[in-house]
Amino acid sequence: MTPRNYKALTNPWHLLATGFGSGLAPKAPGTMGSVLAVLLWIPLQELSVMAYGLFVLACIPFGIWLCGRVATEMQVKDPACIVFDEFVGVWVTLFMLPVGWYWPFIGFILFRLFDILKPWPVSWLDQRLPGGWGIMLDDVAAGFFSLIIIQALALGLGMP
Repeated sequence: MTPRNYKALTNPWHLLATGFGSGLAPKAPGTMGSVLAVLLWIPLQELSVMAYGLFVLACIPFGIWLCGRVATEMQVKDPACIVFDEFVGVWVTLFMLPVGWYWPFIGFILFRLFDILKPWPVSWLDQRLPGGWGIMLDDVAAGFFSLIIIQALALGLGMP
């Protein structure tokens, strides 16, 4: 374990920003963080729609601050090990998810595609916004576009 990884596990802000260490995976840290976000979503889905929505909305400004702070401390513009933004993006994707075991899987795949491929305006947010704003808001946008596709699919298939 490198000193930087050790700091990420001992500093509470770094621990949270790295997704409790999931972002320290040597390969595909964003995917590992997204997998953990889906697992953390399982108990979150028990919240009322309003409570879940407020929780996710509160995570956005907190994430802007958290990711900006940790990136500054690491002296890297957008460290791959910071995955709190993936957490929030996945939670946006899975908001008001239709009933069915396959929807979280579809949401995960859609979110990862938008997060990796970064179509416009996701790429614009990623490249143009400074610090924590860019780190967080490109993932929120990726989550929002994934959410729209899931809801359109569910509506098209006549699902609740």
